[in-house]
Amino acid sequence: MKGEVSSEEAVERWDLYAERWAEEVGDEGGPHREVLLNPVIFDLLGEVEGRRILDAGCGEGYLSRMLASKGASVVGLDYSKTMVKLAKERTPGELCVEYLHGSCERLNFLADESFDKIVSNMVMGDLADLGSAFDEIHRLLKPRGCFVFTILHPCFATSSGGWARDSDGKALYWSVDKYFEEGPYEVDLSPVNASGNRVKDLKSLINFHRTLTTYFRAIKRAGLIIDDLVEPFPNEEKLTKYPWFVKDLRIPNFMAFKLRRIRQTLPNA
Repeated sequence: MKGEVSSEEAVERWDLYAERWAEEVGDEGGPHREVLLNPVIFDLLGEVEGRRILDAGCGEGYLSRMLASKGASVVGLDYSKTMVKLAKERTPGELCVEYLHGSCERLNFLADESFDKIVSNMVMGDLADLGSAFDEIHRLLKPRGCFVFTILHPCFATSSGGWARDSDGKALYWSVDKYFEEGPYEVDLSPVNASGNRVKDLKSLINFHRTLTTYFRAIKRAGLIIDDLVEPFPNEEKLTKYPWFVKDLRIPNFMAFKLRRIRQTLPNA
């Protein structure tokens, strides 16, 4: 994509997809989250019962509900008003979840050091201003708190790439290009017809590609430190249920980070 793209434009496109997304994800957020992301998120978060947790970029609320069902007190926040509406509709009243509308880049309506843990599942790549988001996470975390976030793997998810296939359509290898070209690019989630072609009915979603260097330096500048890092892959149980995930044993599609605070105040920019 050419030109400046804001988080506001990215979320406008998510608003268009919200209803469709909510219909497809199910109770565990859809197969990719069930197989690859949810297990590592809960492993990195550790104990959640009795903890106050921010689900930053909660979407239709599936992860907020999972956290609350395990005894957490959850604030689910999303920049898409449609997603927040769907999350409220889908969440039983007995679960301890409060949903708010807002951007992860500007959370001044939330108090300093008010969360034991923060999770952001596949959201940091949707934000134009990554540095401001990390600054806000630092401000909101309690001193001993942790922040877990997942993203598309920057080394493989670029604006140009994909499976190279032989004449029979067999996947040979994953092609990677333009790794150092940072910035927004479009992700097409249009439905596929019987012929294998996408039926373009909505604008593509927007993702902001960044190198690992950029992520690392943004984390460091915000006064956070990487406590753990995981490139998730499917286990045998999940492969039995979803055999097509065998390709995820060849390359990692996602990365998961666990961060902690290393400073009480932010450094000078």
